[in-house]
Amino acid sequence: MSEQSENTSSENTSKAGGGPQPEPIRFFGTTWVGHDGGYGLRRAGVAAGALAAAVAGCLVLRFAYQGLAIADVGGFVNMLVVGMFAICSAVAFRKTWEGFTRRSTGSAAEDSLRSLKAIGFVGSLLAYFFRALTEAPGEKLRREEYETARSQYEKRRGTRTGNPAARKAKGGKSGRK
Repeated sequence: MSEQSENTSSENTSKAGGGPQPEPIRFFGTTWVGHDGGYGLRRAGVAAGALAAAVAGCLVLRFAYQGLAIADVGGFVNMLVVGMFAICSAVAFRKTWEGFTRRSTGSAAEDSLRSLKAIGFVGSLLAYFFRALTEAPGEKLRREEYETARSQYEKRRGTRTGNPAARKAKGGKSGRK
């Protein structure tokens, strides 16, 4: 098998034949597998960074709100802006949280929510903060996928005994038993 076809296979296997490799997670790499390499410190850093970014985002939104108050645009517009950011943040939190437990399908509906999630960035940051308190964001999903791939790999490796080329030579004309 050529090296290029190994790299394009659907299952990410190592060249030494060690089976599927874990998918890296942003900020964590593959340290989530064994919780080594500063995993705990990375989780604390991600949680602190997400919370600090959310607080900074809230301060920026407060300055924007104060700008509206100075402009004296009226109570209705102020209420609309606050409601919009609250709803967008709630939607962004929910969609980000769901993204930690299941893969994105890449549908048009999810693409249309991208701008809504950008407006509600505070919700996404809070989702990262709360998830980082218990695990690396997305760890549960990737661990399930990795363990499924490992068990399938072990099952396939367990059913193969010996050298398939040697069985062909012993099996006669058809090469199969």
